[in-house]
Amino acid sequence: MPNKSFSVNILSKINNFDKTIRVDSDKSISIRSFLIGSISHNISKVKNILESEDVFATIKCLKKLGVKIKKIKSQEYEIYGKGLGSLNCKKGTILDFGNSGTLCRLLTGILATTPNIDVTLTGDSSLKKRNMSKLINLMSEFGAEFFPKNRFFLPLRMVSSEIPIGIKYKAGVSAQLKSAVMLAATNSFGTTNIIEEKMSRDHTENMLLNSPDIIKIKKGKKKFIKIFGKKYLNSLNIKVSCDPSAAAFYVALTLLKNDSFLKIKNVGLNKTRIGFYELLKKHGAKINFKNIKLINNETVGDVHVRSSKIKSIKAPEIFYVKSTDEFPILFCIAALTKGVSIFKGIKDLVNKESNRILEMKKVLKQIGIKAEVGKDQIKIFGNPKVKDSNKTIKIPNLGDHRICMSAVILSLLTGSKAYIKNFETVNTSSPNFLKIIKDLGAKFEKK
Repeated sequence: MPNKSFSVNILSKINNFDKTIRVDSDKSISIRSFLIGSISHNISKVKNILESEDVFATIKCLKKLGVKIKKIKSQEYEIYGKGLGSLNCKKGTILDFGNSGTLCRLLTGILATTPNIDVTLTGDSSLKKRNMSKLINLMSEFGAEFFPKNRFFLPLRMVSSEIPIGIKYKAGVSAQLKSAVMLAATNSFGTTNIIEEKMSRDHTENMLLNSPDIIKIKKGKKKFIKIFGKKYLNSLNIKVSCDPSAAAFYVALTLLKNDSFLKIKNVGLNKTRIGFYELLKKHGAKINFKNIKLINNETVGDVHVRSSKIKSIKAPEIFYVKSTDEFPILFCIAALTKGVSIFKGIKDLVNKESNRILEMKKVLKQIGIKAEVGKDQIKIFGNPKVKDSNKTIKIPNLGDHRICMSAVILSLLTGSKAYIKNFETVNTSSPNFLKIIKDLGAKFEKK
């Protein structure tokens, strides 16, 4: 599906609202559902899939690798799993990941230990700027080779391992790298041992737990994961919850808009994904989780939000992992909150779709908000009075969906005009964003 270019101009402040909404489905789980379904045995059934550019890129890549994927109806698919080690394609096949770092890392993990794979890995201009050295080094431990040698950016040629053997891996904060290792391990000989000292997203583990012969997890001060290679991988039957990262933008809008209330239905509340909510609740946000249930090893519930007086935010390093995607909108909340907010442990934000520290500093400067960037942190000098400003926010073609959406929220709250180029990048994660903010009362024009 072509991603037609367009710009968005926000025309005015938003009025107060009292609404119930459903946001876009979880991108991380949607992508993983297709990938794990493709190497499972038999037919996987997945519902409420996010139909976004990143997910379409996933489907396109898997079809090139011989996977049959059948669309039953809107957001519902069947994936005809080929089994472990059975993906295949012609030598020299080009796999285009688009803008998706998740797809890039996880599918590379699968293919690194799949026999007779010789492909070119590429992506859009944004993804090509991301350093893949950690991924390359890890997959090389399994025996995969990358060409040109000592190059760490896409495009790259990858030749899979002939005899992949399990490895030992001390995981960092990246759930994508951890997932790549786990998926590579499923088709490796022997056992892969992963030690996780700092918590990261666990969606991949939750899906693999559907096949108890493949994975064993021991939790304590550290988390120990064992992946047993060459075992039977059961098919999936999943209904994807709504994305807590997508919901964050509407939560921010509600918190800072006087006399407003919002109910967001069926949001994923996985403990590794709710740092944004926990952090804001600590600083005065009226956020409550209701109707909580467990679906496919994932916690799901409704999010109730009321306009609140937020205190200046102090975010220690521990919140980074649980709020990775939400920092741009957190910076916006801090900008409209009295006092100095400090966010620590954020250095990895420089290697997202854009350098989110630098680019958000530029955005905030446009509405008169000072930000100081230090070693692994940012200070934001908030000023609630900019809610009545008449500034102009201009966003060039960054290729960063979360900065585009953050700029929209800032504009709706402050009355600043916003001119955002190449807004189609938002379709990578939140194709219904404009529809939802329109339903909440936003006025804008597309060009």
